[in-house]
Amino acid sequence: MDKVCAIFGGSRGIGRSVAQLMAQKGYRLAIIARNLELAKAAAGELGGDHLAFSCDVAKECDVQNTFEKMEKNLGRVNFLVNAAGINRDSLLVRTKTEDMVSQLHTNLLGSMLTCKAALKTMIQQQRGSIVNVGFVHTDMTKDLKEEHLKKIIPLGRFGEPIDVAHAVVFLLESPYVTGHVLVVDGGLQLMI
Repeated sequence: MDKVCAIFGGSRGIGRSVAQLMAQKGYRLAIIARNLELAKAAAGELGGDHLAFSCDVAKECDVQNTFEKMEKNLGRVNFLVNAAGINRDSLLVRTKTEDMVSQLHTNLLGSMLTCKAALKTMIQQQRGSIVNVGFVHTDMTKDLKEEHLKKIIPLGRFGEPIDVAHAVVFLLESPYVTGHVLVVDGGLQLMI
């Protein structure tokens, strides 16, 4: 089986760290981001025959077209990593409705649309892995004023993209792990 992985949000943060680890392990990667130039730069840094695509995950037609292009140029997608996301964090009373809708469309609907597109191929192949990524310290979260949280995390620091990348690769390569939520939080869950 070809090891073809689509990494949505692969141009930066967690997605980029996942891409770096997976490239080292011999996967053929599709690096997908809204900004094609950033995706091309990230794919180019990996060496090999990895490809870059532009896609707005909140638009079903974009997702469908991207999967068609990936299959044509890389082969069937066996692995999907959803690391695309936006942050419009603010106090609820200050948050604009359009920011809430944009965040829901990208972070929730986008993951659902990419999973739906990937599942078609995975069901035909009777195999495949999908990992949806959550929150750690990245460029997207750099403006959050959450220093008090760092003090209660048993490891004493925020997770970095590489911390999550190792967990993502573990899940992708574990064929008998399914329907599992793996918490990668430096032990914060133990304190709550």
